[in-house]
Formats: sequence, structure tokens, C-alpha cells
Amino acid sequence: METDKHSVSLPHESSSKSVSETVNGKHEFVINGFSLAKGMGAGKYISSDIFEVGGYQWAIYFYPDGKNPEDSSMYVSVFIALASEGTDVRALFELTLLDQSGKGIHKVHSHFDRALESGPYTLKYRGSMWGYKRFYRRNILEGSDYLKDDSLAMHCTVGVVRTHIQKPTQYTIPITPSNLGQCLKGLLESGVGSDITFEVGDETFKAHKLILAARSPVFRAQFFGLIGNPNMDKVVVEDVEPLVFKAMLAFMYSDVLPDAHELTGSISMCTPTVMTQHLLAAADRFGLDRLKILCEAKLCEQVTADTVATTMALAEQHHCAQLKTVCLKFAASPGNLGEVMHSEGFGYLEETCPSLLSELLETVAVVDDASQPMCKKRNGNSNTGLHFFDGLDSNGRRMRRRL
Repeated sequence: METDKHSVSLPHESSSKSVSETVNGKHEFVINGFSLAKGMGAGKYISSDIFEVGGYQWAIYFYPDGKNPEDSSMYVSVFIALASEGTDVRALFELTLLDQSGKGIHKVHSHFDRALESGPYTLKYRGSMWGYKRFYRRNILEGSDYLKDDSLAMHCTVGVVRTHIQKPTQYTIPITPSNLGQCLKGLLESGVGSDITFEVGDETFKAHKLILAARSPVFRAQFFGLIGNPNMDKVVVEDVEPLVFKAMLAFMYSDVLPDAHELTGSISMCTPTVMTQHLLAAADRFGLDRLKILCEAKLCEQVTADTVATTMALAEQHHCAQLKTVCLKFAASPGNLGEVMHSEGFGYLEETCPSLLSELLETVAVVDDASQPMCKKRNGNSNTGLHFFDGLDSNGRRMRRRL
């Protein structure tokens, strides 16, 4: 059996480094009147002021009669305590009793020197301490150069361990946002290089067949399909208002929904909702799915009692399921139903999409069931007040019956 001796080297994609280091801080603690502190009793301490290192607060506790009662005040004890809230705070410590004779022979207890042997000390919670119960024999201390004029001086160093991930320095160059849409829209507005002209009502619009074909499957088939004509230079567009076609072209070049208020500002009879409704119909006709969704979302925001009926009919005709659901729920609401039924659009809804009235009735029933678990009848009639199309009378007029 042969083995492949060739090793496979994986591509170097990224790297990082974990760096642990200490945030160091020092505090000097001086005890004046040492002899007066004696006799406090074992376990009683003198505390330094609180100082901060590495985001935590600390304090030095000095026990003149020792921390342990069993030592019978033979030793002084010194500890460094975590004085703030913290959990599993890892740190290194150093306590130095200063030689006040000028000889520089200080008594140093350093945890930093033993870091490789035992690692940092972990303080579990507030009040946890590190230090020495038998820091120094008191009778020796009283005759030493550490005590001068009944005063002791100590230095405390705390090194809080911090760990962070270090990544390689990455050099970047600022990149400006894409302006492709703006450039293409400028091309549309200038007409430079245009090769197709659209006649829409009394207006004409110049455009570029390749851009239109890339955006719309309808234009792609018309210009470059099996029965398309790539040489045509003019197209007559019917059943689309010039303003709507202009807005649709602007979207095809910029991929941004035109502001309906700006487009309709000069036409008092055309509201933003009506404009968006016509734009949705055009988007469906020319296969612009993204524009269609954007129009649906905008119409959802613009639903009112006056517009919901026509918007609902539009949603039904152009297969906008989400928009249709929003309209049904809005119209079926008890606070909206009466006003919707008296709107001009409700008559249009009856004429163009009578099947929607059945769905509206079903939605009303669901709303009624949710709001009134016990439905009461009065004189055997329902009080919804909703009229339903029931055919034509002998004179050809539309008849309604009250449900």
C-alpha cells in the first residue's frame, strides 16, 4: 500500500494573536503613629485610601496585631484587597516596606517575580485579598530602619491581567459609494447615445435598448427576442400616462423609486397614491419585479378609507398578494368599514372585482369573531351594514341587497 508523501499546504487567509499583559498601578501607604495602632486586636486593620488599577478598586489592609489570633500579635499582617465588584479578577501584586535610613534595603514581597511559577492570583469576588499573615515580626520591625519617627511607609503595585486579540494591521483606502445609478440616469436625461424613441401620448422619450433589455424581459424580447426587431428606432406605447412612463424609465436607469410628490407636484389632479398605483401597473406590464414590490410597499403606507378600494382592486388585478391582504384587513376593520363602503372606489371595486367582496365578507367575519366571541342577532338581521352585489334589475341598474 503506497502512501502519498506530498503534503498539502492550505492557503494563509488570516491570522490573530492572543496577548495577555498587565495594567500596572502603584499606591504609597504611610502609617503615622504606629505605636498608637498597637493593641487594636488580632483581625483588626488600618485601611489605606481606595485606589484604582485596571478598572477595579483596591485597598491596602495593615493589621498591627496580626490577622491570626493564634500568632498572639507576634507578626504584623499586610494584604491587598479587591474593594470593588469583580469576578475572577486575575492580578499580580508587590508589597514593599521602605527602608527609611537611606540605605535602600527595602523589604520586597513580589508576586511578579513568581509569575512563571504559579501564574497570576485570582480574586473571586469583592473583599478577596492577597498578602501575608506573617509579613514581619513586630518586635524586629520596631527596632528596624523601616520604622522612623513612629512612621511606616509602604509601596503597593497591582498588575491587573488583561487579555485581548491582536490582529495584523490592515491598511485601507476609502472607497467612494457607487454612483452607477446616477451616471445612468444622467445618460437617460441627456439622451447621449440613445437608439430608441418612445411615443407616449403627446410626449416622446429617448432611451437605450441595451439598458432597457438588461432591466426588462419584455423589452429584451421586443428588441432582441426571436420575433424582436433590434433595428427598430421608435415604439408607440399605449395605455400608459407619459408621467408614469417617465417615472418607470427613471427607475430602470437608477434603480431608485422616484419621489411621487416631485413627479406629481405640477399636476393637482394626480395624487402620490394614484401615481404609485399607475406605476405598479406599468411595472407589472413590463416585468419590473423590484419596482412592483417597491410600489406595493409604498401603497401599504398610503392606505386610507378613500384609497383602499381602488388599491385592493389593483392588487387583485396584478397579483399583489401582500398588498391585497393589507387592504382587506384595513377595510374590514370596524372603524373603517362604513367609510370605505361610501367611498367612490368601492363602486369601482364592485364593478371590476366582485369576487373581492366575498373575501371582504370573510375578513369581516374573522374580525367580528375575534372582537365579539358571542354574536347576538337583532330581529334576525345582522348589523354589519354591508351591501353585496346581487345582479341587475329589469332596467339594467345594479342591485344590492343588505346582509
